[in-house]
Amino acid sequence: MSSKNLLVELFVEELPPKALKKLGEAFASALATSLKNAGLAPSTATVTAYASPRRLAAHVTDVFAVAADKPVVQKLMPVAVGLDAAGNATPALLKKLAGLGVDAGAAALVIPALRRESDGKADVLFYDSLAKGATLAEGLQKAVEAALAALPIPKVMTYQLADGWSTVNFVRPAHRLVALHGADIVPVAALGLTAGRETQGHRFEAAVDPVVIADADSYAGTLARDGAVIASFAARRAEIARQLAEAAASVGSNFQPIEDDALLDEVTALVERPNVLAGQFEEEFLAVPQECLILTMKANQKYFPLLDPAGKLTNRFLVVSNIRPDDPSAVIGGNERVVRPRLADAKFFFDQDRKKSLESRVPGLARVVYHNKLGTQGERVQRVAAIARAIGTRLGGEALALHAEQAAVLAKADLLTDMVGEFPELQGIMGRYYAQHDGLPADVADAIEDHYKPRFAGDALPRGRAGTVVALADKLETLTGMFGIGQIPTGDKDPFALRRHALGIIRMLAEGNLDLPLGELLGLAVSAFATVDGFRPAESALADFIYERLAGSLREQGYTAQEVDAVVSQRPQRLGDIPKRLAAVRAFSALPEAAALAAANKRVGNILKKVENPVEPVVDNALLSAAAEVALHDALVDVVPQADAAFVTGDYTESLTALAALRAPVDAFFDDVMVNVNDPALRANRLGLLAKLHAAMNQVADLSRLSA
Repeated sequence: MSSKNLLVELFVEELPPKALKKLGEAFASALATSLKNAGLAPSTATVTAYASPRRLAAHVTDVFAVAADKPVVQKLMPVAVGLDAAGNATPALLKKLAGLGVDAGAAALVIPALRRESDGKADVLFYDSLAKGATLAEGLQKAVEAALAALPIPKVMTYQLADGWSTVNFVRPAHRLVALHGADIVPVAALGLTAGRETQGHRFEAAVDPVVIADADSYAGTLARDGAVIASFAARRAEIARQLAEAAASVGSNFQPIEDDALLDEVTALVERPNVLAGQFEEEFLAVPQECLILTMKANQKYFPLLDPAGKLTNRFLVVSNIRPDDPSAVIGGNERVVRPRLADAKFFFDQDRKKSLESRVPGLARVVYHNKLGTQGERVQRVAAIARAIGTRLGGEALALHAEQAAVLAKADLLTDMVGEFPELQGIMGRYYAQHDGLPADVADAIEDHYKPRFAGDALPRGRAGTVVALADKLETLTGMFGIGQIPTGDKDPFALRRHALGIIRMLAEGNLDLPLGELLGLAVSAFATVDGFRPAESALADFIYERLAGSLREQGYTAQEVDAVVSQRPQRLGDIPKRLAAVRAFSALPEAAALAAANKRVGNILKKVENPVEPVVDNALLSAAAEVALHDALVDVVPQADAAFVTGDYTESLTALAALRAPVDAFFDDVMVNVNDPALRANRLGLLAKLHAAMNQVADLSRLSA
């Protein structure tokens, strides 16, 4: 069956830039999937997505004009129902065939050809037929409709068509539709448009209007030549990145444009014919913290600030223009004039904010509502400060406690500054600058910025002990408070980012190897809410939540589900030990004795669970009678001290490895000894022996979780 390549383009008004990449990928993927499902394209067909500010398009290879006929097997009914004793069709069979499109005249030929097969209960009639393959016009019409319906549109708008009566719902008004199978137009329609071969190029720089696409394979080349448009999102992005690097090098030796993939994607979605130009601003603005200048240039102007080799902001920036005039001076000058007031505002905010100290702003937090059930930001700050002081004392004594408490009290004060009011993304960052201006200690200033860290996956941890303490206190206060008023994440809903806060606590405790038991931390946090009306401690639920996040994080790091379950199910209090515990479990699993011991541990656990009252790991030597139980007890006397000593020193691998010597006596015990004997004293003693074994085997991890 011969095939040709297919091109479909929808030409629209400017699409939302932050959604363009996803829209382009979704349109092409859904279109190709529909064609493949309809048999109009093979599974090996290649799909290429195109997306520019004013178009979504897809190129699909090896598309057929007509899909192959498909064999259809239709189960009808039992033979006893469909045929009478004489072998003639019953009314029920004739009605069923009529429903399948077999008319009365053809039924006489079809019925003798019906296939009989047993379904295991009775003989059944089957009707084999061929379904006519869809034409490309039919299949593409459905594919286009399905692709448009599946688009991840941020917000739909309604507009009228040219007739003045019909309305259409789409992300932006659509003006042209192109559908070419090779060089042939495919007669499809969508959004009030009929497909043709004409589209439009760049608003100002297209060589012709309209741009005529000769065939599917010439689409990108024709748009580039006649329309002055780079249709491919990926190609346009790569061209912008190339021009940015080239322009930066021409401005200054080893200058680099700031790296920001989200900004690069957004700018790629804003231009069809990128042209990178360099501008500059007055050096006096560099007195403002560079984070402020960088943010205003990126967020408001979509510029790429230039950094020197040391990573310091320069007074030069790059702008990605959508036009290529012979003399770019007017474009450059216009952008320089536009950015200047933005930078002047930032300088004004910075100068004004420094006229008041952070400490003088703290009382104002009492007028800012944090949560209607948890009080104001001022009350929250006092809770965070109390938790921080307690953690600081536990971790580093009075000196650390004082600095952590001071940083916690001042950490939210920059929320009341003009700069953070204009740019909320700078909270914490500006607090550090203002703390430095106020002459506060460096670790206090750093802690004010760092208490928000880690803010996202892969983010840096706080740079100092004071920052770590305040970050822990802040996240613990948030988690404890929200759980205490019943604001627990459900499904995908997590409006207070509690999962992120939990992962932040886990990372700080684990990667920092901090000697801070999790249960103790939760207790400190709960105590800070003693005077909050309506607060109900939920330490157990919160601990479950944190351990669930921990387990998920460890699985993402490459540990197996069995390894993670074995360690996390024991709820280790010191999270910094978990990597060593996991390494020990992995080493233990490689031992030849591991499988048998894991199975035995599971068996022991099941036996102890069936006992009504908790079993103490106490053994009366005088009641040891069977040779196998004596041997197991002697082995425990020999092995347990070794395992315990290694456990105390943190050598978890050695602690588990020592248990390998228990395999033979454990196997012999279960082969030769009956635990649940009639004699109560003997039964209790044997249960105590098993409890001692169970305790020895589960110090590092629950080894039963390793049992298949």
